[in-house]
Amino acid sequence: MFKKRMMMLLSCIVVAGSLAACSNSGSDGGKAADPGDKGTSTKDITKDPAEVVFYSNNGDPVESFDYRFGNALRKKFPNWTIKYIQRTGAGTQLNDLIANGTKFDIFFQSIGNFESNAFPAGIQYDMTDMIKTHKIDLNRLDPTVVDAVKQASGGKFYGLPVFTSNLVLYYNKSLFDKFGVAYPKDGMAWSEMVEMSKKLTRNDGGTQYFGFTHSPTHTIRMNPMSIPDADMTNDTPTINKDERWKKYFQAYYLDPMRVPGYLDGIKKINKIPDINMFVKDQTVGMFGYLSSLIYVWEQELKSLNWDIVSLPTVDKGIGSQSYPAYFGMTNMARNKEATMEVLKYMISDEFQTEMARKGIMPVLNNETVKKELGKESPYKDRNWNAVFFNKFATIPPKAGYDTDLVNQYVSFGNQIALDKMDLNTALRSAEEESVKKIAEYKSKNK
Repeated sequence: MFKKRMMMLLSCIVVAGSLAACSNSGSDGGKAADPGDKGTSTKDITKDPAEVVFYSNNGDPVESFDYRFGNALRKKFPNWTIKYIQRTGAGTQLNDLIANGTKFDIFFQSIGNFESNAFPAGIQYDMTDMIKTHKIDLNRLDPTVVDAVKQASGGKFYGLPVFTSNLVLYYNKSLFDKFGVAYPKDGMAWSEMVEMSKKLTRNDGGTQYFGFTHSPTHTIRMNPMSIPDADMTNDTPTINKDERWKKYFQAYYLDPMRVPGYLDGIKKINKIPDINMFVKDQTVGMFGYLSSLIYVWEQELKSLNWDIVSLPTVDKGIGSQSYPAYFGMTNMARNKEATMEVLKYMISDEFQTEMARKGIMPVLNNETVKKELGKESPYKDRNWNAVFFNKFATIPPKAGYDTDLVNQYVSFGNQIALDKMDLNTALRSAEEESVKKIAEYKSKNK
């Protein structure tokens, strides 16, 4: 009789344990005890089959995903299936996937775009508790990118930074040689760059050359003055309130674009010179752009005799803001333990070092890893020191409507550049349109 009672008791314990395990696999896996946590269990979940699906609506091709992340993850987790859903058009937009019930475990996007996409769609998941149970040391990461995650989400962790980028100055060595101008150097002041722009801006043999241009979307979002796009305490645009915007537009639009011949040249084409004019047409001497272009446009850059230097500074020593990409577990993740193991590995020294060697800017606050930057890139002979030469500007808080405001600021900035609006009129107009955008966003996301 005693033996029979003991067997019944043990059966109950086993059943209770099974029920507890089932409850931990629900949608709130980050708040309960995590059976896959290496700190609390000896079970190695990497031995069991699992599937982890990534999605981003940034349009990155599958080959790019595999080169940067997929191949290394499959090597680390050979028993797991690592998939990537690429946005290719209709049917693969974020809203399409949600509408048709397609589940993905990790969503990744650049700062600002992450918030503007994940938050309205409601796919974000707070990983705070899982970060603790998996003993992820966030102090290993650059503090500016970690702080930016918390600022955008009221202290929660909806994403982990995996890689980043910043603004550097690309230059066409052939144009500098053609016009007998000395090459740029790391640590230049903005005024020095403007003087170079004067020497390179000219019409030669019927071809109009421009000394300098930049990507307005990125210089506004990553501005070295750390100007927030919105005052999030009262959800209002800053464009006509914060005086630092005038300093920004003076430096990035008026000073380099009012050198002799520049305004006449851009009026004829009715736009600011763009990336294609620098890389393909080769009619631009200097281009302020993301350091990530080196691997994103690896093939396109082969036709250009180029190098990079640190972004010339308006305030000495302060470069652009960091431009991290956040990888966030979604609230639809089917295997949160496997998903967390993947994210944990992506910020490991091993993974970050492998990325750095390819030319992808790591997020670790680790000089040894940073020194590996570009060593296995096809362009390993370029000036990679430029990437970390400046100190990062502080990243201000980002609202869910950040992308909408950036688009408005860019639009009216172009009006300033083309002399279609004076500075004050453009800032007032940008403010009016941005107020409407914020109202639209709030009405859709009540």
